[in-house]
Amino acid sequence: MRIGELSERTGTPRRLLRYYEEQGLILPDRCANGYRSYDERLVDRVLQIRGLLDAGLPTRIIKQILPCLDKPRLIHFSDATPEMITTLEDERDRMTRRIDCLTRNRDAISEYLDAVIGNHTAS
Repeated sequence: MRIGELSERTGTPRRLLRYYEEQGLILPDRCANGYRSYDERLVDRVLQIRGLLDAGLPTRIIKQILPCLDKPRLIHFSDATPEMITTLEDERDRMTRRIDCLTRNRDAISEYLDAVIGNHTAS
């Protein structure tokens, strides 16, 4: 697919997709005419990258953990610095707290909807 389609399917501006390419986060193929060609699997990859960026991870760390997103997993530990490990532990813990909060909020909304729908159908 072309960059415009990838942009549309992921909600990611073309400029940002080019930045991801410059950072080595995504690697499009090149057609004979020089145009970028993006594999279907890059749709999920871009969405994962955006999620990690939204979580506060810098692109240099995202690039190092990208192998964890692939199957089969090929993880190289040679460049894992203490700073990177601390950053990832902090982000993991922050994500866990957000997940817990979101779960509580989802459950509260579900209970509310159950009560409202139950009262509405009982009328």
